Amino acid sequence: MIIEKPINKTNATEQLRRLYETAFPQEEQIPWDDLMQLIDTMPLDFTAYYDGDALMGFTIVYPRKSFNWFWYFAVPEPLRGKGVGQTILSQLIAKYKQCNNILDMEDPEQACENQAVRRRRHDFYSRNGFSDTGVGRSFGGIDFTIMKMGDRQFTMQDYDDIIAELHSYWDNMPKPQEQRLN
Repeated sequence: MIIEKPINKTNATEQLRRLYETAFPQEEQIPWDDLMQLIDTMPLDFTAYYDGDALMGFTIVYPRKSFNWFWYFAVPEPLRGKGVGQTILSQLIAKYKQCNNILDMEDPEQACENQAVRRRRHDFYSRNGFSDTGVGRSFGGIDFTIMKMGDRQFTMQDYDDIIAELHSYWDNMPKPQEQRLN
């Protein structure tokens, strides 16, 4: 049975950090120390999933009124394709079932070396009730597509609003030298 454990800056483990840093391309990562600061600054739902002492994965969700953003979702490489991700995603969907939810992922149609992996990931989310919104963005040469679950339409303005909120938290987050002064 997979058990959920809320994560914050004080109980985040090195194992979680390694999973985060290996599961996502560096250009898609917020530096770990900055992410931990955001966890304490933003209303983020950072959850680790365990089977006994074994880390099965983690999710980071930005809960919002209009759309919850399923921001990060990772399962250790040896557990991928074994139903662990399915179990975790099912728990996450159940937790947020009364809400409209979005996620962004690398566009499966962009020509790249990992296109087959992107297509499998897209199919995984589609099988689990997510649909394409037709909204996307490019960052650093990587195209992202937005998928949603729920009946509300998702627009580029909705995405811009989420990014603006993220930037407002980021811009107002205490900087390392400010923390030393307090």
